[in-house]
Amino acid sequence: MEVIRSTKALKQKVAEAKANNKTVGLVPTMGALHQGHISLVERARKENDVVVVSVFVNPTQFNNPEDLKTYPRTEDADCVLLEKAGVDYAFIPSVEEVYPEPDTRQFNLGAVAEVMEGAMRPGHFNGVAQIVSKLFEMVNPDRAYFGEKDFQQIAVIRKMVELCGFNINIIDCPIKREDDGLAMSSRNVRLTPHQRSVAPAIHKTLKESVSMKDNQTVGEVKKFVIDAINAVDEMEVEYYEIVDPLTMQPIENWSDSVNGNPVGCVTVYCGNVRLIDNIKYQNNDNRSA
Repeated sequence: MEVIRSTKALKQKVAEAKANNKTVGLVPTMGALHQGHISLVERARKENDVVVVSVFVNPTQFNNPEDLKTYPRTEDADCVLLEKAGVDYAFIPSVEEVYPEPDTRQFNLGAVAEVMEGAMRPGHFNGVAQIVSKLFEMVNPDRAYFGEKDFQQIAVIRKMVELCGFNINIIDCPIKREDDGLAMSSRNVRLTPHQRSVAPAIHKTLKESVSMKDNQTVGEVKKFVIDAINAVDEMEVEYYEIVDPLTMQPIENWSDSVNGNPVGCVTVYCGNVRLIDNIKYQNNDNRSA
């Protein structure tokens, strides 16, 4: 594996690969890698000749300076994991390399970026669109891989791809979980031992709520999830919405999800650590109920 820190060198390596008719897969990350990230790398490795992983804590997507400051950075450990996973190029640039001058672009991302994370973290998705579009321009991958834990982010990236006219296949990959159900996240390392012991209640509650779909309203299921998680020590729900999987718009009735099975998206503060998760409300008979 080669570590690359300059945009120029990265473009050169990718151009060489493409000149030899090789396909390129990109896995964008903010580092502090775990097995969730590695599952994306493994998928990219299976489907492409060349795999590029970016490791960059992007400042423009943090609306909370303290969150940016405390975000874990573990470059040496990340490189060990990436080399073991068979990555060809790890792109680990400085902030100055990525943003030689301030990125003032504003993306008209529409309704998918205005709810949930978009409402709670103003400017966050514009920052995501800035960095992902830059990476797409640098790498010009055939495929780019994103985890479904950031379910809304994938919808936003698809919208950005449409706006910018990128010819890139966006591959969404299943959430990777710890044995006790907690969604793998770089933020999990910031949990105290007690917080780590209670955090699996998020997924447990979401799973329980799926069985309620056939005989309870959307509103009743939402109330159950919020109340159950809030009842756990050190846990506080920031929002829980059940949405259409394509538009990300909250639904009032199960039948309102016209683009597939509804998805429940939750953000929970466990102490001062912000955790996100989601779950699909599958229709047993493949019809909206």
